[in-house]
Amino acid sequence: MLRSLEIRDMLLIDRLELGFGAGLNVLTGETGAGKSILLDCLGFVLGWRGRADLVRQGASQGEVTAVFDLPAGHPARGLLSEAGIETDEDELILRRVNGGDGRKTGYVNDRRVSGEVLRRLSEVLVELHGQHDDRGLLNPRGHRLLLDAFAGLDPGPARDAWAARRDAARDLAEAEAQLAAARSEEEFLRHAVKELEDLSPEAGEEEALDIRRRSMQAAERIRDDVARALQMLGADGAEGMMLDANRWLEAAADRAEGRLDQPLAALSRALIELGEAHGGVEDALSELDFDPAALEATEERLFALRALARKHDILPDDLAGLADELRARLDKIDAGDASIAELRKRMADAQASYQAEAQRLTDIRQAAASRLDQAVSAELAPLKMERAVFQTHVGTGEPGPEGVDSVAFTVATNPGAPAGPLDKIASGGELSRFLLALKVSLARGNDALVMIFDEIDRGVGGATADAVGRRLKTLAGDAQVLVVTHSPQVAALGDTHFRVAKSVSDGMTTSTVVALAHPERVEEIARMLSGDRITEAATEAARALLAGSSGQMGSQST
Repeated sequence: MLRSLEIRDMLLIDRLELGFGAGLNVLTGETGAGKSILLDCLGFVLGWRGRADLVRQGASQGEVTAVFDLPAGHPARGLLSEAGIETDEDELILRRVNGGDGRKTGYVNDRRVSGEVLRRLSEVLVELHGQHDDRGLLNPRGHRLLLDAFAGLDPGPARDAWAARRDAARDLAEAEAQLAAARSEEEFLRHAVKELEDLSPEAGEEEALDIRRRSMQAAERIRDDVARALQMLGADGAEGMMLDANRWLEAAADRAEGRLDQPLAALSRALIELGEAHGGVEDALSELDFDPAALEATEERLFALRALARKHDILPDDLAGLADELRARLDKIDAGDASIAELRKRMADAQASYQAEAQRLTDIRQAAASRLDQAVSAELAPLKMERAVFQTHVGTGEPGPEGVDSVAFTVATNPGAPAGPLDKIASGGELSRFLLALKVSLARGNDALVMIFDEIDRGVGGATADAVGRRLKTLAGDAQVLVVTHSPQVAALGDTHFRVAKSVSDGMTTSTVVALAHPERVEEIARMLSGDRITEAATEAARALLAGSSGQMGSQST
């Protein structure tokens, strides 16, 4: 419920504070008094796109504040949470400032927000209906949603079936594309896999081969020198000569009186060291032995690994992984037909499930369309349109998450006349009554929204105007309703009555809005009945209208 509206320096309004009540709130006043200004200001604070020149002449900025009740479970709470605004309060305060430079700044519970956040909140707070209602009942794009709400339809299973069908179609298309692409390179894959399998590369193999190759190349270069050194150290070289020298010295030692003992000891030690050197060189020469064929084989494998890596533009160590990857791609080709067949079956099953859910929605919508047509027809008779025909057409549209149906509300104002869209067939007064009958049929039990009707009773009077007022009163039993009206019959049924007036002071035009007590209501309704000159007959008629209304509104002070 809209609890209050505060306006500062907007259009013709200087300062204004309004407190709205539950049920039916009516706003009356002479043409041009500024009733539409209130709607402009309310639309401004709700983020609606409208006129740009809103700031009152001479003011630096304008400001509008709207306070709504926010009971637990209200859909606005979810939108606030999405916007990062958490609240435990039972009221929602929207404030928007329009600077003199045209900049607009919005706030929700004193948190700065964008105009888009305000607009999203407005969708769950307020509904505006009038002869130029392009946001609601006259918009064909929303007719299916309205019918679904009337039917109490749950499209959740259909959405799930649509999502499953969409996913199955995507997976099938991707698999078919991948298989087609794989088959285009099948010959290359088989050749590449055979080449890799024939070579059978291993991770780290290239480095090991390179080390072995360099070792054998080094051995080939130094082995001859080591062999010659071994020969010079052996019996035909240093060892033989030192043994000969040792024998000669030992033969002469007995006659040398000890002078050769030390040299013989040194020579003995040298022979031992020479033997160790000979053994070490011999071992080294043994290790330097290699098979030239092994070197050739090592080089051939190393060069083959590097050539294949260059061919595939990867490192030699990645060849083993490439082989696994290419084999996997070949396996997919080999198993492709079976996989595609399985995916096609999944797609067919998903399509069948979606079609079943879509048909379920169609059946529910067709049955609900018949009930809605009967409900609207029942509402049209008291509105003096008993000869008009309202029909809800459920046709075939584009498949989607909510089924395959298109829904359109059409009317024929006279029997035998062709049916067509509401805004194309009905005149201004007829359109207002059609919208009201449709809204009464659709909106029962929806107390989350504040419904605003902007001169929806235009062009009707007498008993028809009274019927319009009664229907508005019926709507107000379940939700708060605001009505801008020129009809005294409608005004008399209001629970809260505001009068909008325009005055000029010091060359400045301003609009004022006051809540009317019972005596003032009699005067205002009498004015609406008779015009500028209020007669006694008009006053009596006003009293009769108020006395015959479903309830008399108490007084409200401003």
